[in-house]
Amino acid sequence: MLLKCEVIEPQTTADAAVIWLHGLGASGHDFVPVVPHLGLPENHGVRFIFPHAPEIPVTINGGMVMPAWYDILAMSLEREIDTEQIEASSAAVRELIQRELDAGIPSERIVLAGFSQGGAVVYHTALSYPKPLAGLLTMSTYFATAKEVTLSEANKALPIHIFHGSQDPMVPEVMGHTADQILQSMGFKPTYRSYPMQHEVCMEEIVDIGNSLKAWLGLD
Repeated sequence: MLLKCEVIEPQTTADAAVIWLHGLGASGHDFVPVVPHLGLPENHGVRFIFPHAPEIPVTINGGMVMPAWYDILAMSLEREIDTEQIEASSAAVRELIQRELDAGIPSERIVLAGFSQGGAVVYHTALSYPKPLAGLLTMSTYFATAKEVTLSEANKALPIHIFHGSQDPMVPEVMGHTADQILQSMGFKPTYRSYPMQHEVCMEEIVDIGNSLKAWLGLD
């Protein structure tokens, strides 16, 4: 069953798509207000898809049920997580990609983006996806499945932009740097950008995300 999503359609016929995952305890509504601030041209043709995570018990929050892409068992820098659940969330994102392919959007014009937990899921999804994608945007997150992921030949040259807050108390910036280093060791050439903020997004970052989309999707 497809994830429920908030979908923002472009004013013109969609010829590209961005699938953007929220963080722990949030919802697909969270990043909808960001779209008008990305600085995209009026006729951009980009469909924005913001899926809602399922509600599951989260161990680090005392087993409280909340929207989450996977369970977090311990908040160490290594982050103990439920890898089966992250794979299930990744499979759900692959289904959303397939829906865009079925609607006539080429894989090369699909960007995956994710904040915090959502970022961990899109790392796993994009790097293992069997068709070439347009790019990967990760925000305030970490590469949770670096040891488990099977890299796809189709995405070995995938453009990756990493964004992180230098004062992040939830996902310390060292975790963003570690992801950057791991990706480089795998042969990727990520771009890393840090901002003076906590576990959040800022206007400067939103502008940079818009610039990434414009570059990858050829938007003037």
